[in-house]
Amino acid sequence: MKLSNETISVLKNFSTINQNLMVKAGKSIATMSAMKNIVAKAEVKEDFLTDFAIYDLNEFLSGLSLFDEPNLEFHNDFVIITEEGTSKSLKYWFSDPSVVTTPTKEITMPSIEITFNLTNNTLEEITKAAAVIGVPDMALVNGKLMVTDKKNNTANAYETSIDVGDVDADYKFWFKVENLKLMPGSYDVEISSKKITHFTNTKIGVQYWIALEPESTYTEKKDEKAEENA
Repeated sequence: MKLSNETISVLKNFSTINQNLMVKAGKSIATMSAMKNIVAKAEVKEDFLTDFAIYDLNEFLSGLSLFDEPNLEFHNDFVIITEEGTSKSLKYWFSDPSVVTTPTKEITMPSIEITFNLTNNTLEEITKAAAVIGVPDMALVNGKLMVTDKKNNTANAYETSIDVGDVDADYKFWFKVENLKLMPGSYDVEISSKKITHFTNTKIGVQYWIALEPESTYTEKKDEKAEENA
């Protein structure tokens, strides 16, 4: 089996979420952060025929980089990596699945209050701004995407507008910038007031579920007429 460049890119991205990886037989790969506040799933071109666990994904990827065009031959407990036309070979042992952190069930989003498209340009802009002004938090606040430090009232803040459509509520959804471990690209975003978000890449089969910070709030605006009649 040869891994596509897209799948290798997914694996590199997943290694930033968790160094462990449990791959199940089939065409899906999923990972979960050690804190269980980030879950990612990708549909890949390869069809894996067996389950296997990798304890150190960065080490595995470094092993692949020893070959220009690696070919993988999977066995029960290890994989043999070779390259056609060369004598090079790497035997890489799999890990015990019991020591690997992995999602155990599918995530079903609760009620969704806000949806919007996050372009790649905006994603790059907002994460760059957070790095430039040295702040750890991002918030979606009534149609504005902002990065700042929520624990510091005098912290620098950068913001840009986001089209979320008509939302009859006041809201402030907080993220940790460090949790936005997304592959480059544009995303369709769903946010639930139950403090979970869903990011779906619009071009490739990658999606992420990221927990919101506890300070996040969503308050529906009361109907003025209903108040008058009350």
